[in-house]
Amino acid sequence: MSEFDKLHPALQYHVVNTLGWSSLRPTQLQAIAPILAGVNCLLLAPTAGGKTEAAIIPVLSRIMTEAWPGVSVIYVCPIKALLNNLELRLSHYAGLVGRRVAVWHGDVSQSQKGHALKDAPDILLTTPESLEGMLVSTRIDRKAWFGHLRVVIADELHAFAADDRGWHTRAVLHRLQQYVPQPMQRLGLSATVSNPVQLLNWFAPTGVRQIVGTASVSTDADVTIDYVGSLTNAGTVISRLYRGSKRLVFCDSRSSAEQLTSLLRGDHVRAFLSHASLSHSERKLAETAFAEEKDCVIVATSTLELGIDVGDLDHVIQIDAPATVSSFLQRMGRTGRRSGFRRNCLFLCTHDDALMLAVGICRLWGEAWVEAAYPPPAPWAIVAQQAMAATLERGQWPRHELLALLQGAFPESDPKGVAAVIDHMLALGYLMDVDEVLQMGPMTEKQFGRAHYKDLLASFTGIQLLLGRCGNVEVGYIDPTMLTGDKLGRLILLSGKSWRITDVDWKKRVVWLEPVKEGGKARWTGSGRTLSREIAQGILRGLHQGAGEQTIISKRARAQIELVMEEVPDTGTHLSITRNESGGARLWTFAGTRANRTLARQIQSLVEARHVDAVGLDLKMPFTLDRLSADVLMSEIVFSDSEISELAKSVKFSECLPQDMLGQLVRLRQFDFEPHSTKSTQLSLTA
Repeated sequence: MSEFDKLHPALQYHVVNTLGWSSLRPTQLQAIAPILAGVNCLLLAPTAGGKTEAAIIPVLSRIMTEAWPGVSVIYVCPIKALLNNLELRLSHYAGLVGRRVAVWHGDVSQSQKGHALKDAPDILLTTPESLEGMLVSTRIDRKAWFGHLRVVIADELHAFAADDRGWHTRAVLHRLQQYVPQPMQRLGLSATVSNPVQLLNWFAPTGVRQIVGTASVSTDADVTIDYVGSLTNAGTVISRLYRGSKRLVFCDSRSSAEQLTSLLRGDHVRAFLSHASLSHSERKLAETAFAEEKDCVIVATSTLELGIDVGDLDHVIQIDAPATVSSFLQRMGRTGRRSGFRRNCLFLCTHDDALMLAVGICRLWGEAWVEAAYPPPAPWAIVAQQAMAATLERGQWPRHELLALLQGAFPESDPKGVAAVIDHMLALGYLMDVDEVLQMGPMTEKQFGRAHYKDLLASFTGIQLLLGRCGNVEVGYIDPTMLTGDKLGRLILLSGKSWRITDVDWKKRVVWLEPVKEGGKARWTGSGRTLSREIAQGILRGLHQGAGEQTIISKRARAQIELVMEEVPDTGTHLSITRNESGGARLWTFAGTRANRTLARQIQSLVEARHVDAVGLDLKMPFTLDRLSADVLMSEIVFSDSEISELAKSVKFSECLPQDMLGQLVRLRQFDFEPHSTKSTQLSLTA
């Protein structure tokens, strides 16, 4: 019997006759047997390689063969745009065999959710945060709603695993398991990862596991690096380039995406915009443009990076450069989906650092290298979040049962550490102990109780934004730092348009706007990017050896690289010092952001660093390499309690942790993992 013949006969019929597929792709065929057998799988294939179908076709076969009732499959995605995009496709596949799909996230109306609860779909598309919301909701009969679950599919698993959302997602799945009588099958989908075995072992800590397919890095694409010097110049280039085609432009900040969209519209380009601080209706316009527009520019941050079916997209343009090769591959993978068309990406670099990063990214891509997906170390803050969320879900827990739940959700963590987190939360009032039964404490309600504990549901942190409205229309969300000083009458950019602030209702957190013809700025508070040592070394090789034969460097970019190289010493992997115009020095390391933060702390008694990045440190005073002894590089890094608290502010729920665990978290995440070892920074004392 062939793999295809193992599928339910009705599904076989529709694949061939309704969908018109003469055959399934190799990965799709390889996935059938293990998925039908209930094996936990990681499905690997290049972007647009058919991973969704590889998972859903055999899952639909199981639904039919085994007559699963109710919500039997949960499909988890990292972003709402991907869920919206998948809904139509998966609804079509499921509808062929009489099954239904529903989507559930923050943009879905309460009436739609209520309808789903009354008439449960077979497959539910959602985010980790919405899944958490269902678990703690008093409106949902959790045992009835989740009790028939058989399969959980996590799309773009590498994107989850790389930050605390991964720990959160996996812990929520562990809590879901408490309502399901049999072990849930876990299926992860990923395109760009170099450590698939470790990723699958992390995603499915127990049960039988299997890797299906491969995710090799293809260098068959048209990639060009150009240097334009400013975002205004980038807008001019985009307005004149590839006219008559559909172009997707990636920016790595919301403010630059806003500014670029405004510039393009000023040049009479039909432009759409997508980023996380836009209203649902505004983001929907960009998502719709993917399917319906032909001659347009879609400007986006990472909201449109993952998995979106872009159909006949012609070109990807990257303003400056992303922080990882994986992100570059995802973005470039939006193109080349039509027969006879190749994947492509044009980098438009607006400053020297971006140019160096683009060269480094392309060098590593040409070497067929891509990042591994490792969850961040010391997930103690998510342990604390889960302690509060699980208590909100159930009302109260015998202490030993809550500890057992958390230890099962975080099997890699020291049980003593889990207990220490609970003890500290009790001491601070986040939890209460009444005769060994734990309940929600007053601090949790005070700090996270707003809007039915909405802020407790997400693992990521962010400043409380204000809603911008024009009449009855929601435009988007505004950073309150934009409203300091004389706020009324101020011009801002939002949704790629200019607005005047007419009023601010701080109690309702609403900013009232009226449209104006032009002017204004956009700004949102964010954190700087952390680049790995591998990326920094790729920059070094790219500058000295070229970006690789797969990448075209424009004349403008080549000329600018020559200017950059006048400042960059030809030192291989060794440390080097150059003087700068401000009277200080530049210490070149190409060791990565974390290692350079570590180095800055180690030498602070000798010289202060005014700026630290992935390739080096800007020092306030002249400095010589002979002052860097082995003792200095191996010196212990000491932080005050106030410094640790300040450095941990970017980690949500960190205030729930004991000081020693907070210090461990800061050291492991923001500085080098082995702060007492010169091996960790890979620095050489040879000049």
